[in-house]
Amino acid sequence: MRKILVLLASLFILTHVNGQEQKQICIGTEQTYLILQVAPNGRLYQAYLGDKLVNQQDLRHLSSYVKGGTDGSVSTRGWEVYPGSGAEDYFEPALAITHTDGNPSTILRYISSDQKAVNGGTETTIRLKDDQYPVEVTLHYVAYAQENVIKTWSEIKHMEKKPVNLWRYASTMLYFSHANYYLTEFSSDWAKEAQMSSQQLQFGKKVLETKLGSRAAMHTHPFFELGLDQPAQEAQGRVMLGTVGWTGNFQFTFEVDNVGVLRVIPAINPYASEYELNPNEVFTTPEFIFTLSNTGTGEASRNFHDWARKYQLKDGQGDRLTLLNNWENTHFTFNEELLGELMKEAKHLGVDMFLLDDGWFGNKHPRNNDRAGLGDWEVMRSKLPGGIPALVRSAKEAGVKFGIWIEPEMVNPKSELFEKHPDWAITLPNRETYYYRNQLVLDLSNPKVQDFVFGVVDRILTENSEVAFFKWDCNSPITNIYSPYLKNKQGKLYIDHVRGIYNVLNRVKAKYPNVPMMLCSGGGARCDYEALKYYTEFWCSDNTDPVERLFIQWGFSQVFPAKAMCAHVTSWNKNTSVKFRTDVASMCKLGFDLGLKELRADELAYCQEAVANWKRLKPAILDGSQYRLVSPYDGNHMAVMYTISDRNKAVLFSYDIHPRYGEKLLPVKLQGLDPAKNYRVKEINLMPNAKSGLKANEQTYSGDYLMKVGLNTFTTNQTFSRVIELTAE
Repeated sequence: MRKILVLLASLFILTHVNGQEQKQICIGTEQTYLILQVAPNGRLYQAYLGDKLVNQQDLRHLSSYVKGGTDGSVSTRGWEVYPGSGAEDYFEPALAITHTDGNPSTILRYISSDQKAVNGGTETTIRLKDDQYPVEVTLHYVAYAQENVIKTWSEIKHMEKKPVNLWRYASTMLYFSHANYYLTEFSSDWAKEAQMSSQQLQFGKKVLETKLGSRAAMHTHPFFELGLDQPAQEAQGRVMLGTVGWTGNFQFTFEVDNVGVLRVIPAINPYASEYELNPNEVFTTPEFIFTLSNTGTGEASRNFHDWARKYQLKDGQGDRLTLLNNWENTHFTFNEELLGELMKEAKHLGVDMFLLDDGWFGNKHPRNNDRAGLGDWEVMRSKLPGGIPALVRSAKEAGVKFGIWIEPEMVNPKSELFEKHPDWAITLPNRETYYYRNQLVLDLSNPKVQDFVFGVVDRILTENSEVAFFKWDCNSPITNIYSPYLKNKQGKLYIDHVRGIYNVLNRVKAKYPNVPMMLCSGGGARCDYEALKYYTEFWCSDNTDPVERLFIQWGFSQVFPAKAMCAHVTSWNKNTSVKFRTDVASMCKLGFDLGLKELRADELAYCQEAVANWKRLKPAILDGSQYRLVSPYDGNHMAVMYTISDRNKAVLFSYDIHPRYGEKLLPVKLQGLDPAKNYRVKEINLMPNAKSGLKANEQTYSGDYLMKVGLNTFTTNQTFSRVIELTAE
């Protein structure tokens, strides 16, 4: 790795000194180069984005791709890296500022740049400045050489005498020149998250965005796939996978210009967010993270998974806790005695932790439904007279850890908190208040509210240091869009609210760095890599129907590793077997949310063995390389496998969804194995006394055979699953 960093630094220095017209900056990984070049007019252009160039002397030829004129003009081939508004560029800008004198234009010119080694890669910093106004922009790029991932963001500031209005503020702008472009987007709603669809991009703009403020990704997820020359495919073709780290309103703009060049512009959504930027205040945009692959989305996803576990996901290389949650079993109706019994069930099942969900708090306004109590984070004495300490003791006696649900960013109007501090909620003056799910969003732009939200967590952990886990929910988008705290500066609300959330999370992480937390938002409505710096995992969907979960988990796996994706076995879709439900959940971070008393003896025995198998195979499932083999979108089956780095162990998950009568069944061709090694095939997660119907069971095959010929794992059974362990001999 050190040699790579030295090479990149040397490359930067060599190209930097070859004359003003040849000044180049290389942002590179082991597979990808992003080459930026300073033109004679002093402006910075993208000269190249593509496969790594082997011969460094070829970089000098890239100057022909930059057409910035000495008079400051830009031709149709001038791909300016961070174009401002109001000048000669006719397309969507990266930056738009209205200066204090009313001038709406900004033209940035190169000042300086440097590179330094950071954890896992190289950071390039580029400073730009407007030569007519005291406006500066600093561009940041971090290239992770081994993982082939680049993340980038910008910092904007000015030294004008009065505040300026900032109304476009992209993280970056990237250009592509290909024959065709195909966008895969991930739409969503409650219980149908991460639904994939593709379309060809034509001339003009395609915009993916959200205006929800909080629970922001409820309808649109903050990631995409871009197929270059052809639609994105799993195992072949040129693709880009990109995501923005922002737990609020985001916007992706895909603009095909008059000569067929595509601009990709990731940003905070400027909707209702004309930001008043004070002198010397630094406006930092979200990180945009992307990777390129020549062999389809599978490789791109593995790049992301490896990068996330090493550098972005909280405790990405640590362990994860299996759990039993009480929500689907009890909802709001429980007491200390019942919870104590459920903790014993958790131990009997073999999971690590019992998780208490909603309904444990509120006294004046008891939380016995979702219409009251939210915001009053005191244990409900009528339900739990011994408080959290008694629950922690019961969990310890049962032999499991104890976790708890919170939703600290929200408030019910029927609560003591709202009665005392109605100005802490985001509400419109002079309008009838609209309530989403009987609640309002607390105004996290207000420092007092930030203190309160941090205090919810801090108080629980100060008084109960053995609480081992938080399920952090966020069930409402922002409605009634007005901040009593910001008053006449409402353009800051959406942005400062999210910054306030990060302020709280930074304080929690600083004081309690080792407490794992689940990011839950009515399902997968918060699923971004900035939030996941603070959370060990996220809840993909409230929909736990295993058939629907196959599609949801397939979609989220494009961007997130299995280690970050929670999947629970529940009673949704009882037409499917407990085995099928468990096998579907086992391809992610496994949990349960049902009462063991509703299980037959053989089903319970199966679940116990499945938990033990999952724990044994965590090195493959949570930390191995994922290969998506058969898509549920392509037919009536699905298959996914995980392989550990030394390729001595792999796990294959095979699912029959709704096969047609008499349909032709094709073998599943495996990936990621060592062709020279021999692997013993063994079906696991079988019901008690059941025998494997897999013909290959307990047989040995070479990796070469398994990848070229494959295994006949599919059947014509409805909602049928197989889990197959492969061990090198």
